[in-house]
Amino acid sequence: MSISSSGYGARVSITNLKASRPKRLGQGLQELHKIDVQSLDMRLTSQSTTVMLRQSTFKQLPRSFGSAAKAATRTPASRRTFLSPPRSQPNEHLNRLDVNKLSEQQLKYARNRRAFLWTGLFCSVSSMIYVGYLIKLELKKPVHADSSLPSTDPLAGTNAAERKVVMRDEKGHELVPTGNSTVPTFPRTLELGSFEGAIAPGPSASGLAPTITGPDQTEYTLVGFGLRTVTFIGIQVYVVGYYVATADVASLQSALTKKVNPIATTLVAGERDQLRTDLLDPAKGEEIWDGLLANGIPARSVFRVIPVRDTDFHHLRDGFVRAIQARAGKVGDEQFGEAMKDFRQIFNRGKVPAKQELLLIRDGEGKLSVVYDDGGNKKEGRPAGRQLVGTVDDERVSRALWLNYLAGKKVASEPARKSIVEGIMEFVERPVGTIAAQVV
Repeated sequence: MSISSSGYGARVSITNLKASRPKRLGQGLQELHKIDVQSLDMRLTSQSTTVMLRQSTFKQLPRSFGSAAKAATRTPASRRTFLSPPRSQPNEHLNRLDVNKLSEQQLKYARNRRAFLWTGLFCSVSSMIYVGYLIKLELKKPVHADSSLPSTDPLAGTNAAERKVVMRDEKGHELVPTGNSTVPTFPRTLELGSFEGAIAPGPSASGLAPTITGPDQTEYTLVGFGLRTVTFIGIQVYVVGYYVATADVASLQSALTKKVNPIATTLVAGERDQLRTDLLDPAKGEEIWDGLLANGIPARSVFRVIPVRDTDFHHLRDGFVRAIQARAGKVGDEQFGEAMKDFRQIFNRGKVPAKQELLLIRDGEGKLSVVYDDGGNKKEGRPAGRQLVGTVDDERVSRALWLNYLAGKKVASEPARKSIVEGIMEFVERPVGTIAAQVV
C-alpha cells in the first residue's frame, strides 16, 4: 500500500493486497480507518483556515503595514497657496540647461549692457559741454565790484540793481546787454555825423547813394530800449533803442524837473516817483512828451531799430504809418498829406535782413531822416556803412512817430517805454547840467 497527500486532504490508494496475507488485512483496515479519520480532521482544519485567511486578506496586510511605515517616516507636505510658486518638476533643473535659451539670455544681457554704457557716455559728454557753456556765459557777465558809496549817491539807492549794466567789447566800446539772443547788446553811445544828399527812392535797397557826412560828429547817449512784439503769441520783430544827444540831456533834465518842481534843480525820491507815474500814465505821459517835442526838447534824438528776424521795408512802413495816423488825429491839411506821401515813398524798398541797423533821426527843427546800413555789397561796389535813405521835413510826422514809442495808451513796445522812463529817472535824480551824459 502506498499513501500520497496534497494541500487540502489525503488520498489513499490500496494496491497489491495479497490474498495470501489474511493476517495483514485486518491490520490494513484498521490503519486505513485511522488514515481516513486523520484525513477528515485535516480537511476540516484546512477549510476553517482557508475561510479565515483568504488571499485578499494576505494582500492587504503588507500594504497596510507599508503605508503605516511610510506615514511614520514621511514629513508633512506643504500645500500650495495662492501666492506660493508652483512645485518644481523633477526635470526642471535640466530644462534650465537649455543651450539655446542660455545663449539668448547672454546676448540680451550684452546688448542691454552696451546700450547702458553708451547712454552713460552720451550723458557724461553732454553734461560736460553744458557745464562748459554755462561757465562761458558766467565769464562773459560783467563783474559788479562792491563799493562804499555815500547814501546820497544815486548808485547807492534801492533801485541801483535795476540800472543799465555797461560792459566793454574787445575794442573798448561800451555796450549795454539787451537780453535778446539775436541782438544781444546795444552801444551805450552813438557817434553820428550830419547826413545830406537825400536819394530818390528806388525799387530796392540796392539803390542807396553815397552819404555825405559833415566833419563834426554828434554823440548820442542811450536812454532806454526794448523789444517790439506783435500778435497775442508775442512774435518778436525788432529791438528799438532811444538815444538823446549828450549835449541836449541838460535841457531834457531841466524841462522834466520843472514839470514837478519849478524851483528845483534835481528831484528827490518822492518827486521822482510822481514824475515816473505821470510819464507812465497814458494821458499825462502823452501830454508831457507832446509838449516837449513840440518845443524841440530834446533837440536831437534817435530811435535805433534792429530787426531780430528777416523783414522788409513795406512791413516796417505799414506799422509806422498806422502809428503816425493814430497820433496825428484829425490833422489832414495838404502839407501833412504831402509829408506822409514822402514818408511812404522812403520805405518803398526791398528786404531788411535781421541784425541790420535802421536809424530814425530827429534834428532840432523836427526834420526826420531815415538812415540804413545794409552791410554793403562788394559785387555792386557799394561799401558798408550808414547810408541816407530819405528825409521828411514836416515836424508833425516825426513827433507822431516819436509818441508811438514814448507815451500813449498803446505804444509800439511797452518794455521800451518803461526802460526809457527809468532812463529819464536816472537823469532827473542828478543836478541839472552835471554828469548828464553818464548812464550807469
